[in-house]
Amino acid sequence: MLPMQGGCWLCQIPLALPVQGLCSYCLRALPPLPLCCPRCGLPAGDALVACGRCLQRPPPWQQLIAVSDYCSPLSLLSARYKFSGRTALSVMLARLILLSWLAARRQRGLPRPDLILAVPLHHQRAWRRGFNQADLLARSLARWLSCTYDPQALTRRRAALIQHRLGAQARKRNLRGAFQLEITVQDRHIALIDDVVTTGNTVAEVSRLLMRAGAASVQIWCLCRTL
Repeated sequence: MLPMQGGCWLCQIPLALPVQGLCSYCLRALPPLPLCCPRCGLPAGDALVACGRCLQRPPPWQQLIAVSDYCSPLSLLSARYKFSGRTALSVMLARLILLSWLAARRQRGLPRPDLILAVPLHHQRAWRRGFNQADLLARSLARWLSCTYDPQALTRRRAALIQHRLGAQARKRNLRGAFQLEITVQDRHIALIDDVVTTGNTVAEVSRLLMRAGAASVQIWCLCRTL
């Protein structure tokens, strides 16, 4: 059962600032990430230096920022948000992403994005779901950071099979040529928003598109990174 409006989404205690969504106790109790590579976001020996995987085969983005592994309670909140239409969760989840990015920026000296983009859904899936979960997260983040956000900048050219039902190789084939860029991104630092990054194939396909179009850099910002 979800808490009444104005309470913490996890423990239901009343909040002085309801927009924050989580009380300070629940925020501190979120499972911390282990040491992770700053580029791919997977477990590594150093949080500031790219791991051996990235040195041998770097992903097409430059930095990845995640709040947590895909585990409780964020996996449960993410599922409620994405599959049960609990759009009221979007502000609280976006705030967690923002806090994680601010911490990473202090630690790594990340550039502030010029442009925020959301991983798009095909229009048929967006119509069935009623919203694009990444779009709502991106809108809040762009407003708080005073960044440009264009919800039409990326489009999904064709419907594809649902990614989480496919294996790793099938996911790659499923995404080839799936996205189209509708704006100029030359020399712009871009933050690409998604809710969950699993294999990274979706954000990799979009990042390749952005880098080929001349983007200065691409940062991936997500709620959960499957480790």
